Amino acid sequence: MGAQPKQEFQRKMKERHLVMLSLGGVIGTGLFLSSGYTIQQAGPFGTILSYLVGAVVVYLVMLCLGELSVHMPETGAFHAYAAKYIGPGTGYAVAWLYWLTWTVALGSEFTAAGLLMQRWFPSINVWIWSALFAILIFVLNALTVKFFAESEFWFSSIKVLAIVFFIILGAGAMFGIIPLEHSEAAPFFSNITSEGLFPNGALAIVMTMLAVNFAFSGTELIGVAAGETVDPEKSIPKAIRTTLFRLIIFFVGTIVILAALLPSSEAGVVESPFVAVLAKIGVPYAADIMNFVILTAILSAANSGLYASSRMLWSLADRKTISPIFAKLTKRGVPIYAVILSMVGGVLALFSSIIAPDTVYIVLVSISGLAVVVVWMSISLSQLFFRRRYIREGNSVEDLAYKTPLYPFIPIASFLLCLASCIGIAFDPTQRIALYCGLPFIILCYIVYYTTQHFKKKKEPIEYASGEKRSS
Repeated sequence: MGAQPKQEFQRKMKERHLVMLSLGGVIGTGLFLSSGYTIQQAGPFGTILSYLVGAVVVYLVMLCLGELSVHMPETGAFHAYAAKYIGPGTGYAVAWLYWLTWTVALGSEFTAAGLLMQRWFPSINVWIWSALFAILIFVLNALTVKFFAESEFWFSSIKVLAIVFFIILGAGAMFGIIPLEHSEAAPFFSNITSEGLFPNGALAIVMTMLAVNFAFSGTELIGVAAGETVDPEKSIPKAIRTTLFRLIIFFVGTIVILAALLPSSEAGVVESPFVAVLAKIGVPYAADIMNFVILTAILSAANSGLYASSRMLWSLADRKTISPIFAKLTKRGVPIYAVILSMVGGVLALFSSIIAPDTVYIVLVSISGLAVVVVWMSISLSQLFFRRRYIREGNSVEDLAYKTPLYPFIPIASFLLCLASCIGIAFDPTQRIALYCGLPFIILCYIVYYTTQHFKKKKEPIEYASGEKRSS
């Protein structure tokens, strides 16, 4: 971790917090609300395949991140790895891409949370709820790391329990153990294969991969939290080992149930496919139950998002690439100015979704959709170059506390699979804007970094360029 004479992050996160933080970032609106659209686009079987491939891609990236974050457990880690092992400009671009991803998500999550409350309190303005939830998330992050981790643990627990119950109930209905409403026959797997394996062609799977990857974003929060975790050598590998298992159970299991019980003609038009399935099973108050679960999912994702974006700003400031004020920690180890600026970014994103939904906001959303995959690509490359340099410097791979297996196959495969999903969006007119907006943003980050670097070099050497820490 960065040398800080006066202030240090407090290692308060335990293994259970780390696992739930990772899950909390992943299980959000992408699964609860957008999964119906994916089923309609790629077909039921195609969607299951997309999510399976997505889970494998994420797992490969996590295997790469594991080696890096156990060897160098830094807060806001992966942009520091990119800076050190790929290039300082890349590290800078990765940090801003990741910050933007979560701040844009904050804006949409506060809006969505306000809209969900309309179901129960139609007379209260959406923006009152949005403001109240924004204040709640800010307080949870501003107090202590332990307070944040504990709140995230309980938010995530509600989501996980809801999905487990949904899978059990859905499987019962699917195989005829639980009767469906209107005496419908148990569908078994008929809806999954009724329209053929790929009703819209195999290319539809490639085109939906970016949406699937975006649904899986948040798993990499394990790396962001490495610097605030108790005993990272033990807790990070354990959290990573269960990643593939958790993603397949929660995501692929859920998609199988949704695809089996909802014909794809219905899947894309319902507000939440979960509500439609629970109503079919005859669960009383299904819409209210799911409304509550989706609300906790959104608040949990916002909680994780503010944490992740503030740690990125702290890490940029710690490496002297933005104002040092964002590196200041409170007595309880919280980078309060970084939390404030990230919250301001989220509020601005929220306003842009109202004032300029078809211009500014669509650009922000497009960049953030692409950003996650670019961040994963940087993690894969960083591990590939780290191991190479580690051996070149005369170290033994056996000395690493956690080793990425099957090197160099794993980092190369994860990089190429992420790259394939970026290429896939070029074929989808609705997602193509992500490339048009994302690539210029990345180029802009490089220009800004090297311009500021040029002016600062005249005054003092910058730590970032070398990737080494210099005591202040």
